[in-house]
Amino acid sequence: MASLPPNPVPVAYQGGSASVPDWLNKGDNAWQMISATLVGLQSVPGLVILYGSIVKKKWAVNSAFMALYAFAAVVLCWVAWAYKMSFGDKLLPFWGKAGPALGQKFLIKQAALPETTQFYDNGEVETAMATPFYPMASMVWFQCVFAAITLILLAGSVLGRMNIKAWMAFVPLWLTFSYTVGAFSLWGGGFLFHWGVMDYSGGYVIHLSSGIAGLTAAFWVGPRSTEDRERFPPNNILLMIAGAGLLWMGWAGFNGGDPYSANIDSSIAVLNTNICAATSLLVWTWLDVIFFKKPSVIGAVQGMITGLVCITPGAGLVQGWAAIIMGILSGSVPWFTMMIVHKRWTLIQKIDDTLGVFHTHAVAGLLGGVLTGVFAEPELCALFLPVTNSRGGVYGGSGGIQILKQLVGGGFIIGWNLVVTSIICVVINLVIPLRMSDEHLLIGDDAVHGEEAYALWGDGEKYDSTKHRDTTEEGSVQTRRSTGATQVV
Repeated sequence: MASLPPNPVPVAYQGGSASVPDWLNKGDNAWQMISATLVGLQSVPGLVILYGSIVKKKWAVNSAFMALYAFAAVVLCWVAWAYKMSFGDKLLPFWGKAGPALGQKFLIKQAALPETTQFYDNGEVETAMATPFYPMASMVWFQCVFAAITLILLAGSVLGRMNIKAWMAFVPLWLTFSYTVGAFSLWGGGFLFHWGVMDYSGGYVIHLSSGIAGLTAAFWVGPRSTEDRERFPPNNILLMIAGAGLLWMGWAGFNGGDPYSANIDSSIAVLNTNICAATSLLVWTWLDVIFFKKPSVIGAVQGMITGLVCITPGAGLVQGWAAIIMGILSGSVPWFTMMIVHKRWTLIQKIDDTLGVFHTHAVAGLLGGVLTGVFAEPELCALFLPVTNSRGGVYGGSGGIQILKQLVGGGFIIGWNLVVTSIICVVINLVIPLRMSDEHLLIGDDAVHGEEAYALWGDGEKYDSTKHRDTTEEGSVQTRRSTGATQVV
């Protein structure tokens, strides 16, 4: 009998081969890597552009670089030790065992989160361990970009004055001692995960933690210069919108990738994300028009962000009508805390939170977590959550207890970040000053980096020949060239 000809298909494409094992779902793997890339693009270049353009011109380079540095530093720390602290074997009820995620044997095997098996009180398995149909390498990278964007969001609170060398030390320390605790507790199989606290995609792990830690760090670093606090115009609003657009569209990966599969819950999450973001943007804009008589572009971006943040803990767990309600509240409650409460609360006024991260991420993240406890739909919960029969308060049964769980989960994240971020800042300040020198604060990018964002003068002023002019040694006045400046004709 004649032997069969060799398989002409390369091993890389053969099903059942080492390259395409039987457990691999190519669709899930492709979506997970695309989702990770979308979240990565939210940071680089999304928030790099947004930060570099929303600040005063003299801080454009420094602000953009703080984001870029954080992304790179987190990637290395993540694979070296932090991934397993967040998603590995349990060390403590709120922390995993540190270890590298670099070896071939670990990265090419099927993804698994070892502490996610959910048990009934009698010891029987309620929900099996999470084992997505793609390799560990995809899981490690997907979770890495979430960790990176958390540090970048936190940076928004300390732009315009934090010593860049202190920031370089802060990033790995905060990732190690704060982020990993929240991630393991709520996602990796920690005590809040098994208790049933809902955080679909990071309303607590990412946004509440970055907002609280940002406010805490801003307290310890100290304020910007008096001049900068009084006048801090964006240097490029159009680029700011471009960065915000990358942030919005990238949220499809942020929330759509968290079912760890290209399934129907992923589709629900993406749709709800956009519904809530759009509603929130419109509500914030309407409030600006009603109370300040003008629609603010910066305000619209803030409203967009609060909507995205608010829906994140419940993106795949609530119905579309609930996403609209969450958008209405996320466009109004953080607006109220930022525009009204902030101006009347003396304590919080003393803390210089540059971009208002406390309002846009901490307030919106906690709001979203509580509203998820109210609106989580039982059938959608069954598609995603390890605790069976989970539901929001409006659906009766255990729903009332769920709201309490959400409050307790949020309280843990708030308390941990207040304490740990304070300790980190105090320790760093013993070695490296947290705040820049007065000279650097006066000059900005050129003093800190020896570079400037634009070959232009001014910090957002329109050209004025009575102010922007040079005086020669003889005392004659010569008007500066107006190349690159917006002139008032």
